[in-house]
Amino acid sequence: MAYGQAENPALSIPPHLDAVEYPVWREQLAKAAADNGAPIDVINVFKCLPRSQYESKEQVLRDLAEAARRFAMGNLPDDDGVSRDRRNIGRDLVENAPPGHSRHP
Repeated sequence: MAYGQAENPALSIPPHLDAVEYPVWREQLAKAAADNGAPIDVINVFKCLPRSQYESKEQVLRDLAEAARRFAMGNLPDDDGVSRDRRNIGRDLVENAPPGHSRHP
């Protein structure tokens, strides 16, 4: 997912998020993208989302931003010392966070 002047519109994810009604299942996002002619890279991004269901476009964008942040960090431990991968992006920060260490996913 690229940003800026050189962004390839074919690889843009937000237009595919506008093509579905929420709440939506992860598989429905991937199918809608495929039906709209999205490249395989965009379809695979949807298939790899951590949650099985999304209540809003903003929820999807939050998980994508968190995944991009983690990818940029090289999967280093977070500030609470826990290494996280794409299966639990943001989840344990909200559900199992120690007192005083929770933050918005």
